[in-house]
Amino acid sequence: MINLNSFLKHKSLYYDKIDYEVIKFSWNVLKVHIKLPFVIHIIGTNGKGSTSRFLAHYLNKKDYKVLHYSSPHILKLNERIWVNGSDIQDKTLELAHIRLQNLLDKNLLDKLTYFEYMTLLALFLSHDMDYLILEAGLGGEFDATNVIKNDLTLVTPIDFDHQDFLGNTIKEIASTKLRACDKKMILSYQAHKEVYDIAYDIKSNKKIDIKILKDFNKYKLKKKFAVYLMQNLHLAIEAIHDLKIDLNLELFEDIEIFGRFYQFKKNIIIDVGHNVLAAKALYEELKDKKIILIYNSYVNKNYKQILSILQAIIKEIFILEIHDKRIVNKKILIKTCQELNLNIRQNISLTQDEEYLVFGSFLTVEKFLHINRNL
Repeated sequence: MINLNSFLKHKSLYYDKIDYEVIKFSWNVLKVHIKLPFVIHIIGTNGKGSTSRFLAHYLNKKDYKVLHYSSPHILKLNERIWVNGSDIQDKTLELAHIRLQNLLDKNLLDKLTYFEYMTLLALFLSHDMDYLILEAGLGGEFDATNVIKNDLTLVTPIDFDHQDFLGNTIKEIASTKLRACDKKMILSYQAHKEVYDIAYDIKSNKKIDIKILKDFNKYKLKKKFAVYLMQNLHLAIEAIHDLKIDLNLELFEDIEIFGRFYQFKKNIIIDVGHNVLAAKALYEELKDKKIILIYNSYVNKNYKQILSILQAIIKEIFILEIHDKRIVNKKILIKTCQELNLNIRQNISLTQDEEYLVFGSFLTVEKFLHINRNL
């Protein structure tokens, strides 16, 4: 039997199409061996990672046993499964991997994608937890994380993203995501009215409870977070209230939301965001500055619109070279920058007298951190 890392090397990191039956069949085999805890499902376009981590961090501080499953990782696979305050240990992952290999037949193991297999590992490892917090991957209704029934669904802002799978309109995208809700839904701020409309339609059809979060200035922390992170914090706090757990804001003061408007160095911010909504949020945080943008993009993202949003704060842009077929062709990206009259840097040497933003995808941040690991 090969170890987990070797096994995953043969797995697809992305979908050409979604075959939901594979994960369903796999779960049907595994579910008799697992007693699931209270399941909190996080869906939306932006803010799933920070909302989940705020909530998981707090529950852990209150001495609940909690597993937080997220994707993708930045530096190491273990980041995807966070248990009781720490990324999961290699030995624990390997033991769970061995159990899954013994429980699932080869046909299913061969067909499962990277994300689906990691989701099953997370579900398996959630046995005996008090709470399982699951971040959806690219969708909702047909996402691997939706193979189980959820007790509470938190909805972060929904915008255009993954149109190849979710649809070309906000109505289509929101419908696919929101249909993942099984019992109760709490919605954060939404820029598109259609999201609220669809939520109420689903409430009527599925007879679920729904709450709309409107006040995003209610709670203040000593520690400063970006505005969009504070919105996500408010959503996590609303979940805490719904769980009837008492609130102590001081328990959030030592949390680190790595990769989300994260102050890597005094003059370097890293952010794994990669879509239009993320660009708008970053612009609001940095609109009084001039930054050197260290950037790259997936080919299926609206990188021209993203760069147009950030254009006013970009002093120069450096395209971080990434060799991955999901990444946009460098010549095309350069042409886009030229069309926007952005000053392109051919090489970069980080200095103390400039401010930098590393942005564009998890891959961009990962590559930057690997190159600059000794900073």
